[in-house]
This record gives sequence, structure tokens and C-alpha cells, in this order.
Amino acid sequence: MNHSVGKLLPVDGFRLSKCGELPVSAYRSLTHLYQPIIGQLAVSLYQVLVSEYDMASSGEIQTHHTLMSYLSVPLDKIYEARKKLEAIGLLQTYRFSTSEKQTEYLYRLHPPFAPEGFFLDNMLAMLLYHELGSEKYEQLKRRLVKQEYAVEGLEEVTATFGEVFHSQTIEAARSEANDQKTENYSRKSGGPFLQDDFVDFEWLQDALKKRMYPSDKILTGANKRLITQLASLYNLSLLDIEKAVTWAIDENYRLVADELKAACHDFMKEKPSSRNFSHIDQREKAVAGSSKSKSKGDQFIDMLEQISPRELLEDLSGGNKASDQDLKLIRDVMTEQGLSPGVMNVLVHYVMLKTDMKLSKAYMEKIAGHWTRKNVTTVRQAMNLAKAEHQKYQQWGNQNHYKRKSKQDEVIPAWFNQKEKNNEQSHQDSAVNTDEIAERIKRLTNKGN
Repeated sequence: MNHSVGKLLPVDGFRLSKCGELPVSAYRSLTHLYQPIIGQLAVSLYQVLVSEYDMASSGEIQTHHTLMSYLSVPLDKIYEARKKLEAIGLLQTYRFSTSEKQTEYLYRLHPPFAPEGFFLDNMLAMLLYHELGSEKYEQLKRRLVKQEYAVEGLEEVTATFGEVFHSQTIEAARSEANDQKTENYSRKSGGPFLQDDFVDFEWLQDALKKRMYPSDKILTGANKRLITQLASLYNLSLLDIEKAVTWAIDENYRLVADELKAACHDFMKEKPSSRNFSHIDQREKAVAGSSKSKSKGDQFIDMLEQISPRELLEDLSGGNKASDQDLKLIRDVMTEQGLSPGVMNVLVHYVMLKTDMKLSKAYMEKIAGHWTRKNVTTVRQAMNLAKAEHQKYQQWGNQNHYKRKSKQDEVIPAWFNQKEKNNEQSHQDSAVNTDEIAERIKRLTNKGN
């Protein structure tokens, strides 16, 4: 079901305003830096809006039917593209009703970062890194960002403001500049739009004070923005943020950005394997309720959506405790590629049964990167793609020197042989080892009792 249908109507009007001028390098930034993150349609929509702003007379109102004509796409696609522009920081949207009870929108355009500013923004740089990969990312950065001259060891002879203007208002100017920095923190021009209340900095400040840390020195404007970006990107809890920040403070009570990134990167996004009985009861009820209307295969899909990769790893190991090395490997692949726990479960299940119950980071990263580029977000999508690309994944495995089994001895997941009817997401239980899946569901459901 498309939830974007009806959010906008072709007759809805819109006006345009612009915040700042586009830099000379805006075209390169949009096509090479923003487009891999938000897609071609979102960039095209932004360019049309900028062009319309430049040509339109002051206060001119247009309808969204105009955008549909220019872009040759339905309005629900335009709405989704608009949301991406809003999320990445290129557009602000305001809605209001006119006296004729018609809906109108004000679109406020923000200029994109120049390449130098883009790579200095931690969140944008990390998003682009995940989309392009290390090699392409570094190559693009070298091409777009000019190498700056090092100034270490040189004598600075720059004239000061006071030497030139004899101003009595230097302190006032500094105060105004500081106020402006504080005001711009919540929304940095050209940067992703993050919720101001995503991180409770008052709570974090109190937590640092209790540890006798100088919170004012640590929680500066730039550090707050970095913390907000990392917390939003990795969906961290307040306790995770506190631990990461504490870990990244050096002996001079400064927050080291690289150590903070590494600490946040290390926190797994799924819940720990030890749960209270209320969670177990809820999962048992969910499985019991679904068993009446769902096949064993669909129940297994639901289970993979609910359990953590640690639980699945222990189940595949016959109930033995998962090793720290395997957990770290899963954590790294999961966080670096931005996979959900359910999709990670499918990857672990597939790779272990294809590689003689061993986990290889290189093999997992290659498949995970493919799933990320294909925008795989659900267990069912991951299973379907694994089946569709089976031959390709088999070749990747051979390239990594995995021992290829004969067709008779090849071990594949039980869900791999499920057949689809008319390209719909319906399944045939007869093609699935239902006894094996039922036993696995039972083990995972009763675990911890």
C-alpha cells in the first residue's frame, strides 16, 4: 500500500522562497554528492524548484500539476522526493489554508553544500560513504576537494580588526556572532534536518557533571551536532550516548570526534539477548496467534523479524554461547551497512549454511553491500533477493576460496526452496521443511524459560 497517495493534490498551490544563493559548485554537489543519497528524482525536483523560483514573479502561486508536467511522474512520487529533500536539509515546507479553504504550501529552498563543506559534515559524509563504498568515496573526495596548504610553522601576519577600524564595538560584534552560532545550531544550512529533541542534552549534561567532567567544554555547538548526527544515524539510546561520549573524552577533557564515531559504531542496534519474561510472553502470544492463519514459513519470517542476530547465531550453534569474535563481526557488518536486525538474521542464516557453518567478513560484507544498494529492509525482501541472486552469490563464495559442495551435498536454508505464485508473496508449505522450521520456532520462542 502506497501511503503517499492523497498527501498532496494536483490543485494544491505552492509558493517559493530561497535562503541564500547557490554556490558555483552546486551542480557538481547535487549530481555527485547528494544524488547517490537521495536519488535522481529528488535532485530533479530540487532543480525544477530552483528554476521556477528564478523565473517566477514575486508571490506567484502555482499548482502541483505543474511539477507533475515538468517531471512526468505521479504526484505520490513527487511527495516522496520532497520528503527526501526535507530530510537532507535542502528544503523546508510550510502548509497553510487560504480564505477559500484551499491548501497551499511555501517551499523554502536551501543551497547545497559545496564539496568542501559536504565532506566536513559528518553525517552527510558517512551517508555517502555507505552508498559508494570506500574506494569510490575516496576517489570522489580527491577529485572534488582541493588540497589546502599546511600553515604549521608559518608566521601569521594577518591584520586584526582593531588595527584597521579602531572599533569600540568589537565585543558587541563577537557577542552577536556567538548568538548567531547558537541560533544556527539547530538547523545548519545545507545539512540534514534532525529533530532538535532527538538527544536530551540536559540529561547528558547532568550525567557528565556527576562524573566530574566539564560538560560546558565537552558539549560545544559542534560536538552537540556531531552527537545528534551519530545518535540519529545509529538510533542510539541515551545510555549508549553517555557511554560513547565518556569513552571519547581525552585527558584534556576534549571530545575526540574519531573516538566518538568508533564508540557509537560499536553499539549494536538490536536488544541484548537477555530479556525479561514479559518480552518472552509477548513473543509467545504473537507466534501462537499467527499459527492459526500463517504457514510455518511465514511464522519463521515473523520470528526472524523479532529475534536478535545473537539469538539466531546461538540457535544455529546448537544452543552454545556465541563467540565474541562472531558477535563483533556481525556488529561491524550490520552497523557499517545499516542493516536491520531481521535482514541481518537472513544474512547470517544464509552465509552460515552456505559456508559450512563459518562466518567470513569479506563474504558477508559483499552480500550486505548488495542488499544495501538494493534497499532491502525486510526479511522477506532479503530472502527473495538471496534466491534471485543465488548464482551470483555462489560465484562470490568461490572467489573467496570457499569449498564448493556438489549439488547433492549442498546445504541451503529451508526457506530457500519456497516457491512464489504469480510473483506474489504467497508460499507453498510443501516446498519447505516445516518440521525443521517448527522446531526452530519452538526453540527460539521458549529460550530463556
